[in-house]
Amino acid sequence: MRPSKRAADELRPVSLERAVSRYAEGSCLVSFGNTRVLCTASLEERGPPWLRGSGKGWVTAEYAMLPRATHERTRREIGSGKPSGRTQEIQRLIGRSLRAVTNLPALGERQVTVDCDVIQADGGTRTAAITGAWVALHDCFAWMRTRSIISVDPLRDHVAAVSCGLYKGTPVLDLDYAEDSAAETDANFVLTGRGGIVEVQGTAEMEPFSQDQLLELLRLARAGTDRLVALQREAIA
Repeated sequence: MRPSKRAADELRPVSLERAVSRYAEGSCLVSFGNTRVLCTASLEERGPPWLRGSGKGWVTAEYAMLPRATHERTRREIGSGKPSGRTQEIQRLIGRSLRAVTNLPALGERQVTVDCDVIQADGGTRTAAITGAWVALHDCFAWMRTRSIISVDPLRDHVAAVSCGLYKGTPVLDLDYAEDSAAETDANFVLTGRGGIVEVQGTAEMEPFSQDQLLELLRLARAGTDRLVALQREAIA
């Protein structure tokens, strides 16, 4: 039995609330159970210097966790002068995931930065951030199109992410903190709406896992991201 009493292939309750920021060109408050992430997309009318003259735009991301997003207060990373290795890894993952489904030349020489700020953490913050960031990015591009800044939608597909793992020997979908902290194996899957694989991160915390177990986790992840993409479609309809 899972601590949450969910079935092995059951997501936590997921919500995607759009237009939660008054000033951002696109925004989404995403909830995976008790994990909540505020995603805001901001347009800059110039791209990164290393793309100057290329005619191509850029999509990037930043990730942060508020001090009381967890059980005990954590220090703001600004106090150490730089983001932690974990933060850098996650924000690069979010940026890669969004760029995988974006036609960058359609942006022109502009940049969109998606900020993902964890308000409350209960496992799966990076997967929730990716899923909500896509909605914020979609709305930013829609904002640009209504103002004739761009003529076509740069998004080529949906992208969503979910965690899976082996908990007490059983493959399960969408781990919360209680499961993640005790799982024998945990993995994050980033998949597109058409089923393409953007990234797989998998780690054995105890015994090595088998190829068959990895394929079972992938099967769960496909079913989970299919449902997340359906929720994205509903949210932007």
